[in-house]
Amino acid sequence: MAKELTSRGENYSQWYNDLVIKADLAENSAVRGCMVIKPYGYAIWEKIQAELDRMFKETGHVNAYFPLFIPKSFLSKEAEHVEGFAKECAVVTHYRLKQNEDGTGLIVDPDAKLDEELIVRPTSETIIWSTYKNWIQSYRDLPLLINQWANVVRWEMRTRLFLRTTEFLWQEGHTAHATENEAIEEAYKILEIYATFAENFMAVPVLKGLKSVNERFAGAIETLCIEALMQDGKALQAGTSHFLGQNFAKAFDVTFMDKTNKLDYVWATSWGVSTRLMGALIMTHSDDHGLVLPPKLAPFQVVIVPIYKNEEQLTAINAKVYELTSKLKTLGISVKYDNDDNKKPGWKFAEYELKGVPIRLAMGTRDLENKTIEVARRDTLTKETVSIEGIDTYIQQLLNDIQDNIFRKAYDYRTSVTREVNSYDEFKEEIEKGGFLLCHWDGTPETEELIKDETKATIRLIPMDGEKTPGICMVTGKPSAQRVVFARAY
Repeated sequence: MAKELTSRGENYSQWYNDLVIKADLAENSAVRGCMVIKPYGYAIWEKIQAELDRMFKETGHVNAYFPLFIPKSFLSKEAEHVEGFAKECAVVTHYRLKQNEDGTGLIVDPDAKLDEELIVRPTSETIIWSTYKNWIQSYRDLPLLINQWANVVRWEMRTRLFLRTTEFLWQEGHTAHATENEAIEEAYKILEIYATFAENFMAVPVLKGLKSVNERFAGAIETLCIEALMQDGKALQAGTSHFLGQNFAKAFDVTFMDKTNKLDYVWATSWGVSTRLMGALIMTHSDDHGLVLPPKLAPFQVVIVPIYKNEEQLTAINAKVYELTSKLKTLGISVKYDNDDNKKPGWKFAEYELKGVPIRLAMGTRDLENKTIEVARRDTLTKETVSIEGIDTYIQQLLNDIQDNIFRKAYDYRTSVTREVNSYDEFKEEIEKGGFLLCHWDGTPETEELIKDETKATIRLIPMDGEKTPGICMVTGKPSAQRVVFARAY
């Protein structure tokens, strides 16, 4: 099966598409631009959901659900917001179909036109803030810390599974606060949650920073982000957290009485990550043999394959494997025992390698006699024979080692392709090689747009951490407060 994959060196884009489909993660649907997430892919997404949901709840957030449909008038209340999403909206205009009089099929009933068109949510700020107006009257109602897990629709002309689809799954947090500082602290807190999750669970190293004015979320005062680097040298925005100021509160007249009995508008944030994280996971770690999954997010961390010639041998192996799986599960390790006799061991080895299972164990009759077991690591494609005694704790440590190793490999790659560039001529040469380029920029949208038009590179973020050394813009020669991160991106 791995031989059917296009190699990364030959065609990275095709390799990605091949891998998503052949590893049973997702496929294109009958609806143009939309995807079907298959059980194995959805199992990974469920683990992503579970960990993020736990982290949100540990910081006081709760889940709710808001309507899929948004009245068109709501979307137009915040000027920047509607301008940012107007070209991506799917619009519901009628509520009924009827049989065509000539018997050729169903048509839209012209008498069922809606009084006001409904937008299929591209994001939920407007419908949520129209609701918050009824929930918030006093400082006692604040802060309001709400998240929802949902689907959204943004009409895309060019789509790619997980990375950019017309409909996708995500979480979106929407919070309301009594003070500007509280809202800003919330936005930064969420950014840290996203960065921690990406690095500790996805094993994806990320940069944290601010978006430029051109790249901010429509309607935000400030957008914070985490940026990851894929193996082909392109950046991927992996999560965003927005400080919205009082823009949406003013648009929907959401006010509260503070402790001094003064009426004021609330302060807001919104933040989200989506199934795009699946794309980041694939493109950061996987290889020409298939997926490489971090143990913390793998649907199952260990697969055990028996090798036998007859039922008597299988029965003896089964007894030992059931004893082993019980010990592993006691340690919280997820295990699959594949004793399906319809497929040969070699086929199973190839399948689980393709699907990125972190550890594969193989046990045969000779292993039973010698009290050993074969252990294969997916991240290094190495294997060894070890004693069955203490194998449970050995596997537990090995999973930790694999998690650390794939993070370190991704981190080292990012470091190797991150470099400082000082002139625009040098920039044009270096951007063709990929990676993160640290450059001085004069801070103007015009210069940023010029660079994008001429090189297809964008400012991925303005770093928040590290030393901020002033310099001279590589394009205009004007003063620059600090280096910013440029890259071509998905």
